[in-house]
Amino acid sequence: MLLEVKHIKKVFKTRFSKEETTALADIDFSVEEGEYIAIMGESGSGKTTLINLIPRFYDVTEGEIRIKDLPIKSYKFKDLRNMIGIVPQQATLFGGTIRENMQWGHPHATDEEIYEALELSQSKEFVDKMTEGLDTYIEQGGKNVSGGQRQRLTIARALVKKPEILILDDSASALDFATDAKLRKALSTLNMTVIIVSQRVSALMHADSIVVLSHGEVVGQGTHDMLMNTCDVYQEIVMSQMEGGQNNEE
Repeated sequence: MLLEVKHIKKVFKTRFSKEETTALADIDFSVEEGEYIAIMGESGSGKTTLINLIPRFYDVTEGEIRIKDLPIKSYKFKDLRNMIGIVPQQATLFGGTIRENMQWGHPHATDEEIYEALELSQSKEFVDKMTEGLDTYIEQGGKNVSGGQRQRLTIARALVKKPEILILDDSASALDFATDAKLRKALSTLNMTVIIVSQRVSALMHADSIVVLSHGEVVGQGTHDMLMNTCDVYQEIVMSQMEGGQNNEE
């Protein structure tokens, strides 16, 4: 077992209030090496809170997360985070060249390794059109590239380090459906465990397992077909996207 999330509970208490708010409760699931796992739920259901526990951006109040049968707290921060590539909701690029951005998590990455990651993230085509290629200067925050390009470059940056676990937190939301589909197909070829958070059913329906959250609790878990038969929350999300014309596969 690569990753185990067992009996997780996370409680928040702000300095403005002594009251505790339970953000997550009784979360349990496991991930085998090489699996494609999806996490879905309405806004505020705890999706980002959950995935931020894996690299220990903050810790659980109850329960345990294990990677390779060891509690994540037993790893040094550097070793734990070297195993994990995480792409947050807010795509952030740094002032510097594309090459320098790509080498952020892997300082000695070669151009060949960078181009491989650009190809997988569907970034190579637009980078090749830039007159300076990898030497193209990116403004702080990526202000001189589009939202979709920022997202693809941040995914490429995570891929350059070749993590064992890749976590994508709604990080393809700015991509059109065709590019999103190409990205998912490319990721499926990797010998890498992928955990993806998304509101797009089309991005999740082919996952090995989908974890559905509502108000910080797991209300469904299984494949798309299983959840369509057993999970009211998932059914509602699927139907709302079909009615809105958002669930058309490319």
